[in-house]
Amino acid sequence: MSAKTLFEKILMAHGVSSAARPGDPIELVIDQTLTQDATGTMAYLQFEALGVPRVRTRCSVSYVDHNTFQAGFQNSDDHRFLRTVAAKYGITFSGAGNGICHQVHLECFGVPGQTLLGSDSHTSTGGGLGMIAIGAGGLDVALAMAGEPFRLRYPEVVRVRLEGALSAWVTAKDIVLEILRRVTVKGGVGRVFEYCGPGVKTLAVPERATITNMGAESGATTSIFPSDEATRAFLAFQGRKEAWRALAPDPDAEYADAITIDLAQLEPLVALPHMPDRVCSVREVEGTKLDQVAIGSCTNASYKDLATVAAILKGRSVHPETSLVISPGSRQTLALLADSGALRHMIDAGARILECACGPCIGIGQSPPTDGRSLRTFNRNFKGRSGTLSAELYLSSPEVAAVSALKGEITDPRSLGEPIRVPMPESGLCGGSRFLKPAEDPARIEVIRGPNIQPLPESRPMPERLEGEVLIILGDDITTDDIMPAGAHILALRSNVPEIAKYVFSHRDPGFAKRALESGGGFIVAGKNYGQGSSREHAALAPMALGVKGVLALSFARIHRSNLINFGILPMIIENPKDLAAIEQADRLVADGVTAAVKGGRTRLQILNATRGTFFDVSIELDDHERQVVVSGGRLNHFRRKQGDPAF
Repeated sequence: MSAKTLFEKILMAHGVSSAARPGDPIELVIDQTLTQDATGTMAYLQFEALGVPRVRTRCSVSYVDHNTFQAGFQNSDDHRFLRTVAAKYGITFSGAGNGICHQVHLECFGVPGQTLLGSDSHTSTGGGLGMIAIGAGGLDVALAMAGEPFRLRYPEVVRVRLEGALSAWVTAKDIVLEILRRVTVKGGVGRVFEYCGPGVKTLAVPERATITNMGAESGATTSIFPSDEATRAFLAFQGRKEAWRALAPDPDAEYADAITIDLAQLEPLVALPHMPDRVCSVREVEGTKLDQVAIGSCTNASYKDLATVAAILKGRSVHPETSLVISPGSRQTLALLADSGALRHMIDAGARILECACGPCIGIGQSPPTDGRSLRTFNRNFKGRSGTLSAELYLSSPEVAAVSALKGEITDPRSLGEPIRVPMPESGLCGGSRFLKPAEDPARIEVIRGPNIQPLPESRPMPERLEGEVLIILGDDITTDDIMPAGAHILALRSNVPEIAKYVFSHRDPGFAKRALESGGGFIVAGKNYGQGSSREHAALAPMALGVKGVLALSFARIHRSNLINFGILPMIIENPKDLAAIEQADRLVADGVTAAVKGGRTRLQILNATRGTFFDVSIELDDHERQVVVSGGRLNHFRRKQGDPAF
């Protein structure tokens, strides 16, 4: 047998043929799933629609960590729905305040060598523990809970060799920012980043998790580290040493590409507004005034991160013109900070302590002032994501953020001199987290739905003719935040598709939803990497509810492309940029023989621009299963038809 990468080894242990090659459609058996509340309500409505009485995974966990701001009944109702669904269908429930799904799952449930599918793009965090951990749309996760394999195209595996060791004040965040600087937000599409080399041994699991978490910003399918002595130490710290197993690639494994990073050559870095790949050194923007510093998120809210922040703040004061907010990643981390005295240092310095949740990262509270500047330890700095459209968001390590909060401006942490070293507690006390186990007698459980929880919108089989106007024309790197904005008000509508659909493209074009409904639907046209960012399937589901018939783009981000297919929206690739330039908003597009073309395996489709009397071709790159799904009007319809549902 030829030498294998670690990614290949885990794939083969989960039913994928060793003969599979990059680009081939594969089916991956899923061991674990996770959902969070912003995506979970819809995922569990979809799971119920599948008619499966109990989850069929080894472990499924439902987390409440996004919509914890309870200003009205909507979020509270959703949380109650999630709790009762979990009890009935065999899912562990992690309630509000318990922590951010990715950090808590890493602490309490992740197992090296297993597969994890999550309805959040940053599920890749689990790769820091030696898992194949992949973000996906909620429907894909619902199907995985029903025992269906996860379908994807076999990605290329890229070796990232880490050499040497980090210098003082340089962190794991700087490693992944350097990756993004090199590969950009498009460079990971269709790829997996597999970390190896002597520098790996210098990184603890929380540091590795920072890297795998933010690898999602490159569009990568996932990122993965080996499971080694550092992994065993982390699991022992969590009281789960029995979950450990050694995992590594073969020494002579072959990779599609290679990246080498000399850790000793890195310096503190920062991502500039409004993309995570706009990276430069901190010293290049040192002195930039800050209205706010926000520390936390699933990227940088571990005990080590926050204890280091506390040590920097100890005996000092936050700048009077700068607000510092800190959100611990888990209840465990908050308890350890309290026990060690670190929490007191934060409070005394003037920091505001938020609950253990995503919070400011998705625009739930702590929005910066008009035209304000906010330095954040988060993973995304998309325009408007903070809740303030005019704000400028910068991304950095906790060390840079803490020192900058003291000065009131972006500051190189090396100015403090000797680096901070924080001692680690003896154990993580994972058992201190509050989980609700599934009911032993599920028949007695009533699933409770509030008035904000509306039935799933129905999709119809694809028609033979697609016709409609161009509703909007967009550029490159359109994010799911652009399509379906975050924020407290909009996120509260995740279980109410008719209402949330009113906000599609609301930051880009406030009249889009009304125009789509009045036009009877139509087409979205965009440039490269359409749909990058989060896994939020509402960015496909809500446009479907508005009647969107297809999306034409130069290229698509992986998760969003899958979500479009899952809801019966045809993704079409414009191969010639000149054809894109010739389309204008309100042009009427027509495609005939669509169903026959998709069913027949054709790879090209001719589009008539009826307004201009011109034709152009688009490619439809679908595998056999995807063709069946699109023709059925989405994956839920396809599953029901396969199960013999007479309604389909």
